[in-house]
Amino acid sequence: MDLLDLTYALVGVGALLAGLLPRLLAHRPLSMPMVFLGLGVLLFALPLGLPDPDPIAHPVVAERLTEVTVIVALMGAGLKLDRPISWRTWSSTWKLLAIVMPVTIGAAALLGWWWLGLAPAVALLLGASLAPTDPVLAADVQVGEPSEDEDGEDEVRFALTSEAGLNDALAFPFVYLAITLATVGATMGGLLEWFAWDVLVKIAVGVVGGVVTGRLLGLLFFRPRSKVLHMASHAEGFTALAATFLSYGLTEVAGGYGFLAVFVCARSIRSAERRHEFHQVLHDFVEQIERLLTVLLLVLLGGAIVRGLFAALDWRTVVLGLALVLVIRPVVATLALRRGRGERSERQAIAWFGIRGIGTFYYIAYASSEAGFADIDRVWAAVGFVVVVSVVVHGVATTPVMAWLDRRREPA
Repeated sequence: MDLLDLTYALVGVGALLAGLLPRLLAHRPLSMPMVFLGLGVLLFALPLGLPDPDPIAHPVVAERLTEVTVIVALMGAGLKLDRPISWRTWSSTWKLLAIVMPVTIGAAALLGWWWLGLAPAVALLLGASLAPTDPVLAADVQVGEPSEDEDGEDEVRFALTSEAGLNDALAFPFVYLAITLATVGATMGGLLEWFAWDVLVKIAVGVVGGVVTGRLLGLLFFRPRSKVLHMASHAEGFTALAATFLSYGLTEVAGGYGFLAVFVCARSIRSAERRHEFHQVLHDFVEQIERLLTVLLLVLLGGAIVRGLFAALDWRTVVLGLALVLVIRPVVATLALRRGRGERSERQAIAWFGIRGIGTFYYIAYASSEAGFADIDRVWAAVGFVVVVSVVVHGVATTPVMAWLDRRREPA
């Protein structure tokens, strides 16, 4: 049996299922990530001669695949949010970013050091990688397609979408802090350089890069001087990829956080002409690409589990992973949001759905290529376990919980 031909067939099956499953699973306590994770386990357990998908053995491949998937998902998240950015209407988002994420990073890092016995740099890398919610696997609890109704987004879906759009970039300074500790140690000079460059400069460049790229593309899409250049009238969805890679690539070249720039770029494009139907075209194209990439990564994750990703997993790591998903994130977010927007049940749902996913793998792969971290196999086992727990627990809970919240919001 030719491996290439088998790969073509499997890709075709995966693409077909990616189109069918969202409809088939719409009202069931089962998510698409759960199905494809199980499919990956099944395929790589069979004697088909498939290559080893171990991310530790292939860190560059793991880094690039996860990187592309995350930036495409960030563009989609930014395009489908209808609510304009403001301090008041985005108050839940700011609390999740300024309070919940740093506290979660600190708690996970402390447990990694005290409970697992990891070195401080490795423990911090673990915490920084596991703290952000995921823009890829959290699609089932995010807002829907772009619309003209700025007030129609419920607080749960809005908060989780906006959090996922911004926290991937804002977790990066902590990843760089872990790299700094692993390379130069906790020296005053190293810490000052980290704060000045990796915190202040890179965030600023990321915001500016996203705003400038988004506004220029918004002018090109909606207000060109020539009708020939009026791209919105041609409804070319693939231009969403141009916006994604331009904002990401140019910002990274300038030394900023590309993840942040992609999301800000998408928001700037929305603000250029908020109610134009071209946003729907861009979003639909990005969503399809994102879904295909997600299928690929979930199948590979299932294969990595079968091929030994959990070899370094022990009961202490299991306890830490369960504590992060079931205790730390829900408790910290509940406390941070207790006087925030929305009803109490909505704030509890926001706290509960702290979904972990593809971005976590990117941080670990990226940091591994930048510095040598001890016990990296334990870190991969830990993050893999947390993502699997999140996929299963949140995948089962999403449909009934969100349906219950939607019924509560319906008028009598």
